[in-house]
Amino acid sequence: MKTVLLLLISNVFMTFAWYGHLRFKDTHLWKVVLVSWGIAFMEYCFQVPANRLGHGQFSAAQLKTVQEVISLSVFAVFSVLYLREELRWNYIVGFVLILAAVFFVFKKW
Repeated sequence: MKTVLLLLISNVFMTFAWYGHLRFKDTHLWKVVLVSWGIAFMEYCFQVPANRLGHGQFSAAQLKTVQEVISLSVFAVFSVLYLREELRWNYIVGFVLILAAVFFVFKKW
């Protein structure tokens, strides 16, 4: 699906915009803010079309839910590979509970 692919790409950019600077704590804050804004602009170039294309196929609540699941998935990989942080069992349990929310959002009642 185009929407999911665009959301995935946008979340990769946004994760780097929000958290990529954590490896560069010696860099002045104003510099990382400017770089983050530039990266975030790229995120918007994918996020806005994803929402535009996806709305109608998905409700706004469903789009947001998909975006959050993708965001957490991208962040989990990013935190392990880029930040070299441990993915703990309680994080995984929390992510699974969020996946349970997907069931309720997408279930036709």
